[in-house]
Amino acid sequence: MYTVYRPELAEIAGTLRDQHRSFLAGEWDAERVDAHQAALARQTVRYVKQNSPFYREHLAAVDPDRIVRLDEETLAGIPFTTKEDLRSAQQAMLSRPLSDAWIFYETTGTTGRSTPCPRDDIDSIHNNTVLTHYYGTVFEEFGEGQVIGSSGPTELHAFSDTFGDVCRNLNLTVAKMWPHSPMVGFERALQVMRDFPITGLFCTPGMAMTLAKHAVRAGLDPRRDFRLQVIMTTGELASPNLLANLGELWGARAHNALYASQEASVKGAVAADGKLYTAPLISYSEVIDPDTGRWARRDPAGVREGELVVTHLYQGAKPLVRYRTGDLVRMRDARPGQTVPAPTLEALGRVRDRIPLGSHSLTGYDLENLVLRHVRGWLDYQVVIDRADGVDRLSLRLEHPSGRTADLEAVAATQADVLAELGLELDVSESTFGSVTSTGAMVSWKAARVVDLRTGIDDVHDLEALAAAGIAAGRP
Repeated sequence: MYTVYRPELAEIAGTLRDQHRSFLAGEWDAERVDAHQAALARQTVRYVKQNSPFYREHLAAVDPDRIVRLDEETLAGIPFTTKEDLRSAQQAMLSRPLSDAWIFYETTGTTGRSTPCPRDDIDSIHNNTVLTHYYGTVFEEFGEGQVIGSSGPTELHAFSDTFGDVCRNLNLTVAKMWPHSPMVGFERALQVMRDFPITGLFCTPGMAMTLAKHAVRAGLDPRRDFRLQVIMTTGELASPNLLANLGELWGARAHNALYASQEASVKGAVAADGKLYTAPLISYSEVIDPDTGRWARRDPAGVREGELVVTHLYQGAKPLVRYRTGDLVRMRDARPGQTVPAPTLEALGRVRDRIPLGSHSLTGYDLENLVLRHVRGWLDYQVVIDRADGVDRLSLRLEHPSGRTADLEAVAATQADVLAELGLELDVSESTFGSVTSTGAMVSWKAARVVDLRTGIDDVHDLEALAAAGIAAGRP
């Protein structure tokens, strides 16, 4: 409605809508995408140099007019922006005053000092347009009459605002129901889910598990007593096998719906085929070797693995140039016939939080996907890593509904896979979890689902970084 009072925004939104429609229809070839990205990257660099006190100094030696293509040689002349830059610069990073934003968010402070993340209409229109078009391919499969729950925070966080706005664009009814709010709670949230009934749910994977646990403890069956068709998760690592279990638990299709952050906004979004896609019309993505800063090389399958670096292609309140996210990703080149003609990616966790196991080094994503490969029907899990006599030990603890236990054949298959791939024995046991894995935190990546007991707190990276990766140090 605000576009009625600001018609210039209606024009921008209409142009973006038309661009994304034609892009998803396959009408953009590589040459057109490259030209679009180079032109807008040039605009962003010029814009931030003029408007951001930080970038005026940081990019002083960069001439925007020399950015004629986005190749490694050109970008090597543009310095990275880091998380530490954001923490130290604070409002000096902004390209527009706070009073020009329509809303103010900030990072959660999980990995360090919170940083301001205001968004103006340009920011929201660009990011929400991507989500509207990508998510439209998901929800159209479920027909009319959908009611979507949003189980995430609103205070200083974009979660419910973003998903509510996108659902409104898609003509979907929304119920904002953050169970950790004193106005809602889990009992009321479950009642709302049954009464409507809720057919889709935006939440973290941890929230989907916690809602299921509360439902089971209330004598309800998530598959029988609810009508969820699709679960759209975000906010923490979500491997394919974690999602497969969530889908089986609720009798729904579970997606890793969004890879984003408060400071960098949309980095990847899901489409109907369940894959996360980059957003090349609003963001330029690089994958670099985190040690050298050079571009990661493609393997024969067109896959690059390394740290994600993003440059915003729109000029809003806080555009970032060559921002090192600190996240490890796998990015695969676009292939013919994809739902979205863009590279796909997997978000693997923090670069500095790889987990050494025996002679191997794994991301939390790959470890989770391995140990959950065959087991299904559980409500919660925890991986515990320990060492005895110089040998790493790996344990998987599962919580099942009362009266159920893990399938013995599935357990044996999982143990065989772990032995074959890591050379380690896997102990599988039943447990009941309370606040260890299900926290009242704003986002459940603070829950400790991977606990490493091999090293003391003083010796392990830093606690905030571990918490962000969902890894706990010390005994539970």
